[in-house]
Amino acid sequence: MRLAIVANVNKPKVRPALDELIPWIRQRADVVGIDTDEQHVELDRLEIDAVLVLGGDGTLLSTARRLKGKRVPVMGVNFGRLGFLASFTPAQFKEHFENFVAGRLPVSSRVAIEASVVDAEHRIDLMDDDAVTANRRFHSRALNDAVISAGPPFRMVELTLGSDRDPGVRVAGDGLIIATPSGSTAYNVAAGGPIISPNIDALCITPLSPQSLSFRPVVHDAKSRITVVAKRVNRGTTLSCDGQESTILKQGDRVVIRRSPHDVLLAENPDAHEWRTLAEKLNWAASPRYNAGGK
Repeated sequence: MRLAIVANVNKPKVRPALDELIPWIRQRADVVGIDTDEQHVELDRLEIDAVLVLGGDGTLLSTARRLKGKRVPVMGVNFGRLGFLASFTPAQFKEHFENFVAGRLPVSSRVAIEASVVDAEHRIDLMDDDAVTANRRFHSRALNDAVISAGPPFRMVELTLGSDRDPGVRVAGDGLIIATPSGSTAYNVAAGGPIISPNIDALCITPLSPQSLSFRPVVHDAKSRITVVAKRVNRGTTLSCDGQESTILKQGDRVVIRRSPHDVLLAENPDAHEWRTLAEKLNWAASPRYNAGGK
């Protein structure tokens, strides 16, 4: 196996773990590139069969975006906090890496999205992918979510939300989250959106503090194109993808969110189970806690 390693050495335990593991890994795989803060490699240009990520979910999200659609499985070892995507613990790594190299680990295909911004003056058909590609001023891929946030001076913004040929409806509030199933357990669930199984081809649109008691999250077919027009925005209104790449939105800007033609291949931890993971990491379905006195 030709392997690239991405290590977030800003996390205190990653550097010593990397130094310890490299000789062991080299006995089992051909390491063709090591990416750290001191040395970056262009992952999409490497001839590789897989990527090993040492860090957390943020490091894995960045790695998925940098692959630019390259279809190789990514194995994430969690040195962060939650570890929904980087689902292997350092203690589990060696046992499961042997299976990873041998092709025995389950690999899931995760929905990713592409976000494009087209300036108001470009009056193009937003359903025409070639036209959007030729005229967009910003483009980014995301495995978790694309978020439009009001930004400073933090006045309510007005957007028009539509999909495909539907012209859309007015939305007022602090913004919107468009989340993939992988991202449904991130900002989306914190904002009151639903948890979506990663096996479902869907996107979730969740409002941020909407000026409406009836505007609830909507689960939408991932094949549809979601469009957002910036009708009234603040100077700091921002579109952010996975919290890592962003652009300021101006009045009249049009945002197109579509499913990426390239899913992200994620090596799954066979010891982790969907419901148990939710219970352990988010206290999902946890029983009420009572005082020792019984009242």
